[in-house]
Amino acid sequence: MQDREKSEKTGARPRISITDVLAGLSVAGLLVPEAVAYAGIAGLAPGRALIAGVIGGLVYALVGRSRFAVVSATSSSASILAAALGSLAASPGAVGGLTVDALATAMTLMVAVMFVGLGLFRLGGLAGFVSRPVLRGFAFGLAATIIIRQLPHLVHVAVPGGPIGAVLAGVMLALPHWDWASLALGIAALAGLITLRRVPGLPAKLPATLIVMAAGIALGQVAQMLHMPVALVGPTPMTMPPLALPADPAVWARIAQLAAPLTLIIFAESWGTIRGLALNGGDAISSNRELTAIGLANGAAALAQGMPIGAGFSIGSANAAAGAQSRLSGAVASVATLLLVLFAGLLIARIPEPVLAAVVIAALIHALNPAPIARLFRLRRDHWIALTAALGVLVLGVLNGMLAAIALSLAQLLYRWSHPAISELGRIGSSHDFVDLDRHGDALRVPGVAIFRPNAPLFFANAEGALRSIATAARADGARVLILSLEESDDLDATAIDALGEFAAMLAARDCRLILARAHDRVRDVLAAAGMGALAAAAAFSVSDAAHAATTMLVSDQ
Repeated sequence: MQDREKSEKTGARPRISITDVLAGLSVAGLLVPEAVAYAGIAGLAPGRALIAGVIGGLVYALVGRSRFAVVSATSSSASILAAALGSLAASPGAVGGLTVDALATAMTLMVAVMFVGLGLFRLGGLAGFVSRPVLRGFAFGLAATIIIRQLPHLVHVAVPGGPIGAVLAGVMLALPHWDWASLALGIAALAGLITLRRVPGLPAKLPATLIVMAAGIALGQVAQMLHMPVALVGPTPMTMPPLALPADPAVWARIAQLAAPLTLIIFAESWGTIRGLALNGGDAISSNRELTAIGLANGAAALAQGMPIGAGFSIGSANAAAGAQSRLSGAVASVATLLLVLFAGLLIARIPEPVLAAVVIAALIHALNPAPIARLFRLRRDHWIALTAALGVLVLGVLNGMLAAIALSLAQLLYRWSHPAISELGRIGSSHDFVDLDRHGDALRVPGVAIFRPNAPLFFANAEGALRSIATAARADGARVLILSLEESDDLDATAIDALGEFAAMLAARDCRLILARAHDRVRDVLAAAGMGALAAAAAFSVSDAAHAATTMLVSDQ
């Protein structure tokens, strides 16, 4: 890992690792059948998803920075694309009579433009609103979602798409029609994957996924000869329609409206995957760089007549589980996918669907580890946010679930800032240290002086309430000088300035003087500009200096 980090910083060419090559080959065995399935969800030819994964994956390997992410079609983006294309197809006159293929190409290109625009305008900072607890809950919920959606393939039943609850209900209602041979084959493949990955040194020599895939193809052929109804992946042709794009700006405007939520869901899933894997691997990534890389990958996919792509969680997790060390694994996966489709199409067509489902499930089992969320419960910090993200993805879907968790985390932040804890400070012995009286029993009040610190920045939502609470507490203490420590406030808005002026006037009416401590330069400047120059001039840079000034005042008054 150190060699990889050094080569990234110095620009040196990284060494080709056999581990990356094997990981890429392993991922390609999963990427091909998944692409076929996701193209079917979107109502497009399999070739569109395959070429998008090949071209887009290579572009991301050149521009992106995540060593685990593999850019390809995803189930979430395919579902949203299907809904968008259905909306456009419902009004053919409004889109100039363009075919579904042309609209899909235009949609992919618009997604690319939006991603690149976000990256160029450096709006990747918006990703900072997705906190780590949200990501951990998102990863748990998304892994559970994908695993549940594999259940119909394990038991070979047709279940209508929809919420996870509907999928589970559909699988259970179809119990009399379960294909037990498919289920046995899937369970055997899953057990084989888990067992092989625990064999020391084996994953580095030959990926467990390839071993299980080869065994699955053989067993699938045996099942076919025994006339067992085990479903196979089937042919994966890579035929492309002629390139066609809308010429009417009004059509592009309509496409942009539908591409916005598609871009948002690809961003949510991709950034959740990339950042989550980066946290686990200890990697440093840039949100702006990743936005641009995914945008360029979608642009290349559009020009190649593909479909919208992103960093899928299942593929990324499989790449990490296979031992990927650099982006070479993603490039190998893309090239291997192309070679598999061109030269091994018959073998791919013979992969049993339950074996593929087992491979997907095995790649995601580790993401169902509840330890990261349980740790938040032990810390009693942001645990409800992580739980909301997990349940939100399961109940509301990928996009709405993440948005609900982000909204909850922002609401919690705003509530905490609008209801700041207020500490009364006291001196420890004869030192210059002033600490919270409630937490330090050896701290003592300065006689005749009350010292308070709002533990959050003062702004329009909390200034009046916080200062009112401080005034009430100071009145109870009978203090003649009140010191207000503003160490948490590096600036003041108009509401906070007015509230502070009214606070000083109210204290003066009660013959109590106000001294500001730990006042930042910007706070002093804005107070002087607001006509409170005397208050700004008397402000102290430390609580100790303010306490000394207050004591001097009290002595001079005697």
